[in-house]
Amino acid sequence: MRRKAQLLAEPAGPRAGRAGSGPALRLLIAGDSAAAGVGVDSQDLALCGQLVSRLAQTFTVDWRVEATTGHTTSDTLARLRALPDRFDVVVTSLGVNDTTRAIPARRFAARQAALMDLLTGPLAARLVVVTSVPDMALFPALPHPLSWVLGQQSQRLDRSLANMLKRYPQAVHHRPHIPPDPAMAARDGYHPSALAYAHWAEGLARVIQAQARRI
Repeated sequence: MRRKAQLLAEPAGPRAGRAGSGPALRLLIAGDSAAAGVGVDSQDLALCGQLVSRLAQTFTVDWRVEATTGHTTSDTLARLRALPDRFDVVVTSLGVNDTTRAIPARRFAARQAALMDLLTGPLAARLVVVTSVPDMALFPALPHPLSWVLGQQSQRLDRSLANMLKRYPQAVHHRPHIPPDPAMAARDGYHPSALAYAHWAEGLARVIQAQARRI
């Protein structure tokens, strides 16, 4: 699959900026290729761009993307340790690369806990919206039985993640409501399309706005 996969570049566009008006909101989006917006051509159509456009209707959003294709939880943890900034809200997207690297559920949960400690400690986040590990059985690019195997493992990781997050009052375990439609997949059959990013961003915006008292 890795040899035959269609490799898509990360989208063009800025990875930090300010938008909107209203109360200040410092936003970080961190994680893997989905957090980086792979599957679309511009950051405006990616998760960050679509989320910021929604939040900017209510807040003055200072936003930043720290995400790279292929990154695992361990990679993201190392990357964010170097950040000097603090944030009010952090959105994470991780787990697919932990799944494909056969990281055991217990180790995944431990690394996610270390990430939560960093986000809610030195980076001072008052709200961390942790995107669930997607069910890889639904990825169109993956043939059976690989899709079933990775689907089972991704669900195990997500259950361990949800259980671990109960220890953190700042955390929300968020499962995007993305319809089971071929239009939701990018042309590689592996990453979200612009339409899927729109659904994901809409759900995140509702969560963040509902939790505004925290931030």
